[in-house]
Amino acid sequence: MTFFPSAQRLASLCDSSAQNIAIDIVAETGSTNVDLLANVQHLQQPTLLWAQTQTAGKGRAGRSWYASADTALTFSLAWKFTLPVQELIGLPLAVGVVIAEALRSLGVAASLKWPNDVLKDDGKLAGILIETAVDKADRFSTWAIIGVGINIAQADGLSAQTGRVVADAPELASERERAMAALLNGFAQALPLFEQNGFTSFVAAWNALDAYAGKQVNILDQGKILHSGHAAGVDETGRLLLDTAHGRIAIVAGDVSLRIKED
Repeated sequence: MTFFPSAQRLASLCDSSAQNIAIDIVAETGSTNVDLLANVQHLQQPTLLWAQTQTAGKGRAGRSWYASADTALTFSLAWKFTLPVQELIGLPLAVGVVIAEALRSLGVAASLKWPNDVLKDDGKLAGILIETAVDKADRFSTWAIIGVGINIAQADGLSAQTGRVVADAPELASERERAMAALLNGFAQALPLFEQNGFTSFVAAWNALDAYAGKQVNILDQGKILHSGHAAGVDETGRLLLDTAHGRIAIVAGDVSLRIKED
């Protein structure tokens, strides 16, 4: 029988800082991001929507996120910031730090790839998609819908399906509630810090987890090489620093891709 997580058990595993997060667990939905965005103006507190299966999950740049029961942790967290949307720059990178550190606390060798991928053994382990909505009751506040998908199993099949190297973390298969508790604890501590200081408080941690630090890389836009150089971490706004033949430049996250330069 397929294991189904319990909101009560999950809450009991969370630290006191995460007890104000409402927990909603469903067997199946199209997209947890879409569901929370549709209901966000009615939310009264931070809210987790955890789906065992997503049939229409989405990733960055409109890509599909493949997830089925028992193969992934797929969830979204709605969090209200008393900040305008333009001050949420760097939030996807801060979220990457939260996820990687939570996974590492559970024995998963997670690292980060700019701008918002979590890796394991050079394969994509987790993806992040953040969407926003202005709070209609307070135009200076913004709801961030933080969508996350973490592969637990069937990495080989996903690699064949997507045409990209995918990783999984089978060690989480029997620890899904514990993993989610670690993630919620991390978010409950990190997101208020982000609201106060922005990405500045996460720069050192992100750079310490950077899988591409010092490596020769290309920046691509629709397959075309825009820049080449050595990856030198990120700055305080989350821009990628690249040491090129003409000096250091900063790359703003957009619909560009980071790839190891082939010999």
